[in-house]
Amino acid sequence: MSSLTGHRPRREPRSILPWLAVPALVVFVGFAVVPLVGVFALSFTTWDGIGTIHPSGLTSWRAVLTDPGLPHALWVTFLVMAVSWAVQTPLSILLGTFMAGRQRYRAVLGVVYFVPLMLSSAAIAIAYKALLDPNFGLGAGLKIHALSQDWLGRPGLAFGVVIFVVSWQFVPFHSLIYQGGVQQIPKSLYEAAQLDGAGRIRQFFSITLPQLKYTIITSSTLMVVGSLTFFDLIFILTEGGPGDATRVLALDMYKRAFQASLMGPASAIAVILVLVGLALALLLRRLGGRDAGASQLEGA
Repeated sequence: MSSLTGHRPRREPRSILPWLAVPALVVFVGFAVVPLVGVFALSFTTWDGIGTIHPSGLTSWRAVLTDPGLPHALWVTFLVMAVSWAVQTPLSILLGTFMAGRQRYRAVLGVVYFVPLMLSSAAIAIAYKALLDPNFGLGAGLKIHALSQDWLGRPGLAFGVVIFVVSWQFVPFHSLIYQGGVQQIPKSLYEAAQLDGAGRIRQFFSITLPQLKYTIITSSTLMVVGSLTFFDLIFILTEGGPGDATRVLALDMYKRAFQASLMGPASAIAVILVLVGLALALLLRRLGGRDAGASQLEGA
């Protein structure tokens, strides 16, 4: 029929959406995949960071895995991860739920809560280290004996300071995530609960928390994986001390690479960090059950 009329059949235009992902894919490969492959290759070499790279097989891996300090560094890393999650998650949920309400100054409060995240970890660590100095810090200036402790010189206090500073910096970010999650909950659920006579506390535990399941999974994944990379804040505050009380795996990697000039073992630790982070992310995703995005669309 088309040949009789002289018209050619119209071709369907090809979608350009896949091509829009090419720049992001190039950036991801160039700044994530290639460096990761390079670090993995370096873990099988001997290199001081300046001279010639010499292949050494499993020498670096053997040195790392037989190091008696590795289990302690792993323990401190997981301890920081667990305690910081236990502190940040409840605070973030409560603040996020509060900011999602109809408070008059909600926008101003949201900006104020977000200020710590805008500061660099190094600047925050320097400020807190000065404030907690037992001789010239906040406690000595205000003549308050309780604040004049040797906060960074005792293992338990130093660990507590690290958790406090980490939480102070990152709670605003996760509060923003939970604020968005709460705002996506259908208002009809709360209206039905009010008709049934449920108070705000009952609504929070019966509606808000269950509806935030996948938001909690997302936030927890960011917390857990992010805690594996805590370095600059701990390095400035305690340098892993006192003793090895706050020596996490990322700090151990830095000390091996740039203080001991052992790039091979440091690269092996970096690979371990990547594998641990990947395993934890997959575990949290498995705990989330079905796909979060699809479930939220169903609930909407």
